Parts: sequence; C-alpha cells; structure tokens
Amino acid sequence: MSNPVQLRRAVASSFLGSVIEYYDFLLYATASALVFNKVFFSNLDPLVATVASLGTFATGYLSRPIGGVVFGHFGDRLGRKRMLVLTMVLMGAASFIIGLLPTYAQAGVLAPIALVLLRVLQGVAVGGEWGGAVLMSAEHATARRGLWAGFTNAGAPFGMVLSTGALSGTVALVGNEAFLAWGWRIPFLISIVLLAIGLFVRTRVQETPVFSAAVKERASRAPLLDVLRDQPRTLLLGVGVGLAAFVAQGTLTTFLIAYGVGAGFERQTVLNGLTLSSALAVLGILGWSALSDRIGRRPVVLTGALIMAVFAFALFPLVNTGNAGLLTAALVLGQAVVHPMMYGPLAALYTELFSTRTRYTGASLGYQLAGLGAGLAPVVFAQIQASNGGGGTLVISAVIAAACLLSVVCTLALKETSHGDLAEPVVSKTGKTAKTATS
Repeated sequence: MSNPVQLRRAVASSFLGSVIEYYDFLLYATASALVFNKVFFSNLDPLVATVASLGTFATGYLSRPIGGVVFGHFGDRLGRKRMLVLTMVLMGAASFIIGLLPTYAQAGVLAPIALVLLRVLQGVAVGGEWGGAVLMSAEHATARRGLWAGFTNAGAPFGMVLSTGALSGTVALVGNEAFLAWGWRIPFLISIVLLAIGLFVRTRVQETPVFSAAVKERASRAPLLDVLRDQPRTLLLGVGVGLAAFVAQGTLTTFLIAYGVGAGFERQTVLNGLTLSSALAVLGILGWSALSDRIGRRPVVLTGALIMAVFAFALFPLVNTGNAGLLTAALVLGQAVVHPMMYGPLAALYTELFSTRTRYTGASLGYQLAGLGAGLAPVVFAQIQASNGGGGTLVISAVIAAACLLSVVCTLALKETSHGDLAEPVVSKTGKTAKTATS
C-alpha cells in the first residue's frame, strides 16, 4: 500500500518530469515550424524547407517506440524510478546541445544531420519517460487512478505553455532578426535549469509498491516478448484507441502553427492562441481524467473521438476566416476541450491493460506507437497542402475523422478498465485474459 506522502511525491514528480520532457520535445516542434526551416534548411525552397523541417520533427516520434521498448524492458526488470532519472538526463542533455549547434550556413549539411540525431535521442528519451511517469503515479494510487495518472498527460500541454512562452518571450526581448540569428538558442539552453529541478524532485520518490511486490516473486526476462506473445490484440487495440488523440494533437499544436501563419496571421497571434489553449488543456485533461474514474474510460474517450471527427471539418474554415478571435476559439475548443476527452484517460487506460511485469513495456509501446500519429500527421498534411498548391484541407479533415472513427471501433472492442485491479489487467471483449507470471 502506498502512503499519501509518496503518492503526492510521485504525482508531482510525474507531472514535473512530463512538463520538462515535453517542454524540450515540443519546443523543438514549435521551432521546427517557425525557425529550423530558415536556420538548418536555408538551401531549400521555403515550402520544401518547411516539409523537411517538419520531417526532422517527425523523427522524434519515430524513435519514441524504441525508447518505450528499451526503457520499458529495464523498467520492468529493474524498476520505474531508475529509468525515469535516465530519461530525464538524456532529454535535458540533447536539448541543451541543440542550443549549441552550428547552423547550415556555418557547418553545411553536418548541421541538419546533427539536428536529426539529437532529435532521435529526444524521441528515445520521451518514449521511455511517459510509461514510467504514468506508472509511478498509477501504481502508487489506491483510488482515483485516472486523475493521478492524468497528471502525467497534463504535463504535456503545460510543457507546451512553457516552450511557446519561452520562444515568444525571447522574440519579444531580442527582436525577430536577432531571434533567427541566435535568440532561438536561448529556450533550448534554459532546459538545463529545468533538468536540475526535475532531478531533485524525482530522486525523492520511492519505487512503486506494486512493482516492488511483483519483483520479489520474479521479474519478466523479456517483457516485450511476453507482451507480443500474450497480449498482441490488446496492444493493437490500445494503439488504435490512442491514434486519433495524437493525430489531433499533431494537427493542433504543430501543423496549425504553420497553417495559420500561411493563412495570413502574425506568428505571435498563432502562438498566443496556442499558449492559451495549452494552459486550459491542463484543466481539461485533469477534468476528463477525473470523470473517467466515475463513469469509465470508454465513455469519455468515445465521446471525444466522435466530437473531434465532426470538429475536424470546422477547424480549417474557422482559421481561414482570418479572424484572430475565431482562430483562438478553434484552438481552445480543439485542444482544451475535445482533445483532452480522448487524451486524458489514456494514461490510466494504458496502465490498466497490462500486467505488472510487462506494464512499463506494454503501456509505453502502445502509447508511443499511437504517438506516431502526432509526428507523421503534420508532415503528411504539409505534403497534402504542397501537392494541392496550399489547399487540400478537406482531405486533411477527412484523415483526422477517419483516425477518430478507428479509435471509436478500437475503444468499443475493449472492456472497461477503470474498476479493475492493476494486478489483473482487463483485455478485449473477445480476447482471453493475458497470461501473467503468477497465473
């Protein structure tokens, strides 16, 4: 049984760790849409440079499943806490070094290559961070698991608030010309300070009681193989459940920045709307996560996916009005109200799908494979735009809606997980209960 002090420390550590990880990870996302196309891909046509810049952004998402598997393996064998310290150090170091990189004008092709490699390291780090952070909260909790686990997911938009705030503040301080010349480095270099704070908090949290009890009997020798052998259908359904949330996330937090600027808005106007919607998203995620403890994960996720499927067709027309108020309203409604319905309950849901000995690996892999939607969607959508001469938003909306409908189908195929014991994961309606080391 967990004591209240450790639960509070675990939740605070998970939230703060998620804030720091996503500050670094999403700082890159915002910079890729606004800066890197000019700094690291200055030899390319502007539209092609934007696609290339977003492509390097996507590599971070492509490497996240690798981090989920690697850190999940050792997290299931050695413990959640150790891996969380390592992921935080890896992310902080990679982000700091990005702030020191030479530009294309200074180092030629070596500059974007180094950028991509550091982005891969960021992806590996955040891929391992999420699963451990969620498990630290969920496995310490004895009640209201959705709410406490949801704090990890709430850290993502708060990290976005900090990253966009850091970029906007830097622009305001040094001006646009100096920002493109050297000012963009400042938000990346600041990450070393956040790293020190995060490590201080994280080292004070004990290992989770659920894992400690399980590892006394026997840890899984190969957690990934156990998941693929015993729960492949559950893993695939989990990926499908989360896919729409990530496609919507990539659209609202990355693609819409470049799209809004291209539609005639000032960059700061778009960033202001994104910052406001991100701040409100923290409340949305915690609110819907708490509600999922009362009425279940499935009803909340299903409702969010269905609303997002419809909202996808209103999003771009709202932006195309050229009205800053409607742009902000679209961002707030999408990112702070509808998206959190799909995203908030995922933290607890993924945790509840897998047994203790494979939970870090299974939850991380399912979440990070679904997370590919956030990395690939902006790139695919940018290419759709490029092939249509700047148009093609109807096709983009249809893709978002299709992802939402897939999530609906996969959510319906899963049993409700909110009332289960973490020692006994709930699997698909037609699937058998997964084998565990104690069964």
